[in-house]
Amino acid sequence: MKSLIVILMSCLLLVSNNSDADGAVVDKIYHPYVLPNEIEFEWRISSRQFDQGNDLAQWFSFGTSIADNVMLELYLVGERDEFDDFSLRGYEIETRWMLTEQGQYWADWGAIFEIERQNNDDNYEVSAGVIFEKEFDRSSLTMNAFAIYEWGNTVDNELETQFRAQWRYRWIPQLQPAIEFYQGEGYTGIGPAFMGIQRYSGQRQLKWEVSFITAIDAVNKDHTFRLAIEYEF
Repeated sequence: MKSLIVILMSCLLLVSNNSDADGAVVDKIYHPYVLPNEIEFEWRISSRQFDQGNDLAQWFSFGTSIADNVMLELYLVGERDEFDDFSLRGYEIETRWMLTEQGQYWADWGAIFEIERQNNDDNYEVSAGVIFEKEFDRSSLTMNAFAIYEWGNTVDNELETQFRAQWRYRWIPQLQPAIEFYQGEGYTGIGPAFMGIQRYSGQRQLKWEVSFITAIDAVNKDHTFRLAIEYEF
């Protein structure tokens, strides 16, 4: 397990030193856990405000566990264009794999694989990532490291890397403050976040999270607001 940790840390250093594209990377930070027979609906929105304008995107998804430790999720992705019209941009298929049982080892591990198609431009993107989570008393550290390859009609064929991290204080289930960090594609950002979970009978639970991320390597204004709501049963 120690050697696996060293490998992950080396990958994170590689991510932080070799990203050279110019897009934003603020998105969902994944946790490694999957529940047996889990079904979920999710909606999330990202609004990036910068000097050139505002990028607004939304994701609507349905997911279900196809094994005790594997989750399959389908996304519809909507985006506002330069004419302020909101339309369907593309589709995503995502698989999350819980590699270890919670508490089995020093840290909890998972993997994630995703393929996306942008239907208007006929662009494609595939990604593979490692998920790490470790609890320290009442706080948790979560890290995601991704390798992403994209190709298509309006993008260059290239391999990119991303890194996302979240330190979360588990104050009460319904309210947990956090700090989030994002790096990749020529972008580095950090900011506060808040999230919570309301549990009901059985496996039913409602999760929410909100964050406000500021680019720390940009000369001009570059802020991203992110909101997500997820219902599991």
